[in-house]
Formats: sequence, structure tokens, C-alpha cells
Amino acid sequence: MAKTNAKIIVQETEITFINKEIGEYISLTDIAKYRNPLEPFSIINNWMRSRSTIEFLGLWEKLNNSDFKPIEFDRFKSEAGSNYFVLSPQRWIESTNSIGIISKSGRYGGTFAHTDIAFEFASWISSEFKLYLITEFKRLNQDENHRLKLDWNLQRTISKINYRIHTDAIKENLIPEEITNQQTSFVYANEADLLNVALFGVTAKDWRDNNPDFKGNIRDNATLEQLVVLSNMESINALLIQHGLSQSVRLIELNRVAITQMKSLIESKTIKKLK
Repeated sequence: MAKTNAKIIVQETEITFINKEIGEYISLTDIAKYRNPLEPFSIINNWMRSRSTIEFLGLWEKLNNSDFKPIEFDRFKSEAGSNYFVLSPQRWIESTNSIGIISKSGRYGGTFAHTDIAFEFASWISSEFKLYLITEFKRLNQDENHRLKLDWNLQRTISKINYRIHTDAIKENLIPEEITNQQTSFVYANEADLLNVALFGVTAKDWRDNNPDFKGNIRDNATLEQLVVLSNMESINALLIQHGLSQSVRLIELNRVAITQMKSLIESKTIKKLK
């Protein structure tokens, strides 16, 4: 899911999603409000008192978290279900080093859980609610994937437009008047590979040789960030050609541009929101 904070409405209840490195996380606090809008934390705590819940959470952590503390988990499991046993999300997180459940403070705070766990909690709340939640979750992901595809195609189109500007600059400044069509094609390919080496570190042929199972060419398999940088580099290279810089000098300059812009885009919050 691309958005850092996304919301959907499930049976008139607003549910918040956040994106983490391990996957999507859903607000258990919001899910609990479907059952008790005034005291959602009591619903979560009651769910976590159950032995079956503790066993499920422990198994998930063992499968996904190498830093999980099994000794603390075993202690909780042995106490679960007794009259005196109380377990909050914060206590679970601090004691077991959990990553499946997280607690956030602030305006968008609350208790969040990985989708695997959140769907289990939703099932405990209401089987009907869980099905609606899964349906809306899938729809949101499909919408995000469609938007990402449009963004990628837009950057690909911009790259093609800039490629025309790039080839026109080559035609006007690098190609002598009396050479064969084959020689002309070689110059174009040579300049295209100049950009490939500056950005990807390999020529188009080397990439094909190293990736025989991939469909398309090196640019068809580029990331969104790489396509943005490639688009900029084509315009810059056209300008450098018009100023009469040699290919070796342009390669160094374009590589510097690629490094600088890729670092900037990778750290860009706007780009991250598209992922």
C-alpha cells in the first residue's frame, strides 16, 4: 500500500492503515470502536487475555520475528485465561519485543497490528465485520496499484518525450551529414548506452545478458525513481551535447547527476507515499 496513512470505512466505522517495512498494519483501536466506541482499549485487552490469542500472537512472532522473546511468551501463555491475568498491548510489546503489534502516540496514535493479526482480531469482534474489512482492504490495494501503474506509465511517457529531445540533439550535433543509416543507429545506441551506464552502471546488452529471464529492456524494468532521473538526464545530456562536451566528460557529469538525484528521490517523502 502506497499511503503512509490510509483510511477506509467499514460498516460506518473509520479504519486507519499504516505502511511499515514488514507490511501493512491496521488500527486495532479503530476496529474495537465498532464494538465499543467509548472504551476500545478494554476490548483489545479482553481479546489479549485469551490463551488462544496469546498462542496465535506467539506463533506469528516466531515465524516473523527473530528477536522475539519466547520465555516471556511462555509465561504469558501459562497465565492466560486465569482470573488475575491482564495483558495490554504495551506490556506484550515491551516484554516479548513484539513487532506484530505496535503502539503509536500522538494525533494518529493507537494500537496497530499486522494485517494477519488485525484480521484475527476482527474475526473475534465479528465475522461479518471481518469480511467487510477484508473486502475494503483489497479494494484499497487495487486502487493504489492502479494509481501506481498510471504514475509509472506517465513517467515512461515523459521519458519517451525527452528521448526525442535527446535524439534530436544527437542528430544536430554529433551525426555527420554523409554516413550510412547503420552508422547513424550506432551513434544513437551509443548515446543511449551512455545514459544507461551513467544511471544503471551497465549497457543495454550487458543487462540483457545478465537478465535473460526478464521481459523488455533495461528501461522497461526500471523503478519509478530511475525513470524520473532518466527523464532528467536525457534533457541534461541534450544540453551538454549542444555545449560541445565530449562523451567521456558527459558520462562523468551525468553519473554525478544520477547519484545526486537518486539520493534525493529515495529520501523524498513524496516518492515514498507512492509506494
